[in-house]
Amino acid sequence: MTLMVDLVADLGEGFGAYTMGDDESLLEMLTSANVACGFHAGDPRIMDATVRTCVENRVAVGAHPSFPDLVGFGRRAMDLTPEEVRTDVLYQIGALQAFAVAHGTRVRHVAPHGRLGNLVAVRADYARAVVDAVAALDESLIILAQDGELADAARARGLRVGIVGIADRAYRDDGTLVPRSEPGAVIHDADEVARRTLRMVTEGVIRSVDGKDLPVACDTVLLHGDSPGAIALAGRIREELLAAGVEITSLDKVLSGTGA
Repeated sequence: MTLMVDLVADLGEGFGAYTMGDDESLLEMLTSANVACGFHAGDPRIMDATVRTCVENRVAVGAHPSFPDLVGFGRRAMDLTPEEVRTDVLYQIGALQAFAVAHGTRVRHVAPHGRLGNLVAVRADYARAVVDAVAALDESLIILAQDGELADAARARGLRVGIVGIADRAYRDDGTLVPRSEPGAVIHDADEVARRTLRMVTEGVIRSVDGKDLPVACDTVLLHGDSPGAIALAGRIREELLAAGVEITSLDKVLSGTGA
């Protein structure tokens, strides 16, 4: 059976006159995009332009909701109630859906960003809040997550789940990511990132910081375009996956097993 994987990246993460990452170059390599919805990055003009270019490149649009933390880029913990998380997530998906409809498409998935994304993996109350927001809006939406509370809560509600592999982030033995505040949380060696990606997709394992091989499902690989050499690395990962016989296709097709 042919291995299949989706390639996704975080896009539209500028604000006003400020830009982050090379979205245009990255779009040529993707099948899906996590689009910032205004809380950690993005504004109406950026959201509009990002969705338009996704449509032009036949890249599936996904929502990337965050804590309301523009200054901290959504990477700081905030003492929000589950109800605040639910309504904030619903608000952000709804905003992006408006731009998607205006450009003749729709939001296909939801991938919580930053600190919210970390917390929904381990906090059942936050995970339920995100699932409640998604299910109330559109039960066909796919939840992008790591294995953990959010993936479990989504499956329990009958929502589809796409497990994200993040090859340039260090994993703990319990499968959670090493926080960015700790040394070694981000892996910068291009050869190592490429090796980790191939192992995730073709072998279903990733090496933890303590040297343990962790079993991982990997429906989609998260690529980055906001650091030196990131575009070249993303291109290398794509080419090495193809060379290994992996089919790069949409998340819908990966989860259904139908291929291109």
